[in-house]
Amino acid sequence: MPITALATIRRAAAAALLVTATLALTAGCHDGAGHHAGDSVTAVSPAPVPPSAHDGGKPPTGPDGRVACTPEMLRFQAGAMPRRAHRMLLTVTNFSDRPCTFAGQPYPLLHFGDDRRAPLPAIGASAPRAAVTLAPNRTAYALITTSAAHGPDGTRHRGGKVSQFGVALSARATPTQVGLDGRAPVHVDPRTARVTYWQSSLAATRKW
Repeated sequence: MPITALATIRRAAAAALLVTATLALTAGCHDGAGHHAGDSVTAVSPAPVPPSAHDGGKPPTGPDGRVACTPEMLRFQAGAMPRRAHRMLLTVTNFSDRPCTFAGQPYPLLHFGDDRRAPLPAIGASAPRAAVTLAPNRTAYALITTSAAHGPDGTRHRGGKVSQFGVALSARATPTQVGLDGRAPVHVDPRTARVTYWQSSLAATRKW
C-alpha cells in the first residue's frame, strides 16, 4: 500500500478514536435526568410541624379575666372536722407561682360514688361577696355537711362511709379524687349532703 494512503487511514482512525472518547466523556458528565454529575445534591428536610395550639398556650381564665384555678395548680386535703357532727372540711392550696381565681366555678363540684351522679348542691347563703382568688401558697376552704339529721322523707339519713370523693372545678372537668387525711371513713348521705362556696378563711368556713 502506498505510504500516502497508509498515513491517511491512520489519521482517520485516530480521529475516530478521539470522537469516541469525547462522546464517552460527555455522557459520563451527565446523569439520566440531565443533571451534571459534578452538581451538588441538597437533601430537603420535611417541612417543620407547626406548634400545637395547646403548646405554650395561655391558661384558662375566669369571667374576671384572671387565670382560673386548675387541679394542676392545687393541692387538696379533706377530713372530718373535730367536734363538729356531720361536718367535713375541704381545703385547697395554690402551690403554683401565679394567683388564680374560682370566679368561673365559685364552689367545688363534689361527687360521692358514681361520677355520673349530679354533684352536691351548694349552700347558697354561703356565697361570699366576691369569688375567692388564691395567691401562691394561700389556702381556700369549703365545708361539707355530710348529711342532714333526718332524710327528706323524715327518716334517718342513709348513704354510707367514704374514704375518698371526687372534686371538680368545672362542670366538664374530670373529678380529682381526694382521699381523707389519715382518719376513719366519714358517713355521707349524697341525698342530703351540701357544700359551701369557697371561703378565704377558716373562720368564715366554720360558720356553716
